[in-house]
Amino acid sequence: MAGFRYVSHRPDIIVVLIAVFLIGTFGLNFAIFTATMATIEFHMGAGEFGLLSSIMAIGSVAGALLSARRSRPRLRLVVAGAALFGLSCGIAAVMPTYLSFAVSLVFVGLFSLTLMTTANAYVQTTTKPAMRGRVMALYMAIFAGGTPLGAPFVGWVADQFGPRWALGVAALSGVLAAGAMLFWLIRYRSLRVRYRRSELPHVLVRHDGDGLDPAPIDRETATREIAIIEATR
Repeated sequence: MAGFRYVSHRPDIIVVLIAVFLIGTFGLNFAIFTATMATIEFHMGAGEFGLLSSIMAIGSVAGALLSARRSRPRLRLVVAGAALFGLSCGIAAVMPTYLSFAVSLVFVGLFSLTLMTTANAYVQTTTKPAMRGRVMALYMAIFAGGTPLGAPFVGWVADQFGPRWALGVAALSGVLAAGAMLFWLIRYRSLRVRYRRSELPHVLVRHDGDGLDPAPIDRETATREIAIIEATR
């Protein structure tokens, strides 16, 4: 329960979890998208389906390499990743040929990995060390547990309305996730965290500006906590 209590006082983590749930549940069903597009829309076989997966992997690898170059995760990048993921899925849904669809999958893979790695890194690096394992357990439960829940729905949409509409569901999930995070950034743009020295020379006291009691922070984590404030702000 301590993990839930901690997250309940971190609206920035809550909104990241909402975005991860939306996209993880309705947007990351790539096997359904590529299989139905290859077979139903373009009348291709197993070889062409496998090629689509390999092409998407090119974008995924590029997204992972670009993420490794960034020194610090930012919420703005999570918002951008969600929005661009939704946009790329929407573009892929209207591609008229197999080749153009394959090219669009590079960007789907790129922006999905950008979103996932940035969200994961943000939650880990902005969480107190004592709470990190509990918060990440909650994060992984939402992220990994959402996809099996959304897969039957996405498959039903593909079966009833066609695979292009299933990709439209993925696009909508990205747009909704970006919208939720953008709303949070605008709503809490004035959130500030102030520090002051306590009487003890080895302790700093944090004031969250949200009505919570001040919490002591040892100097080892002071630099990290200041980085958390910067990212949250």
